[in-house]
Amino acid sequence: MKKKYFFFDIDATLTDDATHKIVPSAEWTLHELERNGHFVSIATGRAHYKTVSFTDPIGIFNLVCCGGACLVKDGITLENIPLPRNAALELIRRAEEAGLGYVLMLDDSDKVYMKDFKFLEQAGRRTELTTYIYDPALDIAAIPEFFKIYIAVSKQEEPRFDWINMHGHLRMGRYLNYQYDAKKDGIIRMMKLLNAPLEDVVVFGDAVNDLVMFDPMWTSIAMGNGMQELKDKADYVTADNTDDGIMKACLHFGWIDREFVPEQ
Repeated sequence: MKKKYFFFDIDATLTDDATHKIVPSAEWTLHELERNGHFVSIATGRAHYKTVSFTDPIGIFNLVCCGGACLVKDGITLENIPLPRNAALELIRRAEEAGLGYVLMLDDSDKVYMKDFKFLEQAGRRTELTTYIYDPALDIAAIPEFFKIYIAVSKQEEPRFDWINMHGHLRMGRYLNYQYDAKKDGIIRMMKLLNAPLEDVVVFGDAVNDLVMFDPMWTSIAMGNGMQELKDKADYVTADNTDDGIMKACLHFGWIDREFVPEQ
């Protein structure tokens, strides 16, 4: 069997949205792929610290995370690239001019830094675990690295600001999350490190932030529960995530040759 290099999105691809836990047959399939000699990695927009809280318990230690900025092989972080500093400073300047609140992720943790309370007033608290650090004397110009920038702006307000799209971002309710949106680039860098051919890559995804990694250079598989635009771009559409879609696709292509059998 020819070795393949698998990269899986997490949310609604590997996990059940109802429980936020990995689908049992998907977890089994990841390890069955490894038992068959394939390379298995996550490919996610999640920050490194948040990704490992999911992957360490399931025993997966290869990661393309932070939207492609961070590479981890066998549990060792090889790189974690911050946002382009000049672009980050310009985003912050524009937000301040527009009177929009923002908070800054300056390292690989759940801590965010803020000079005032505008972000909380305009967008409210983030739904995920976050430690807010208030520092009215925060010197933005002296900060060496920015990993993520969260700016409070509603979807209705977006058309007012022509600078909104100057860097890759995701909408998260009442705010925008500026981060790397380069999963494909991260996968390519990982494959170079592995000295492996790009045509042997296989990616699985379901949502808009997976579009960037669906590329004709390799095999792209959309989940049955995924968005139609992604399915239209896919080489193959499998069953829903909760209907054993990961396992069924791998069986279909012969990457595994037996089914997951739940424990009684």
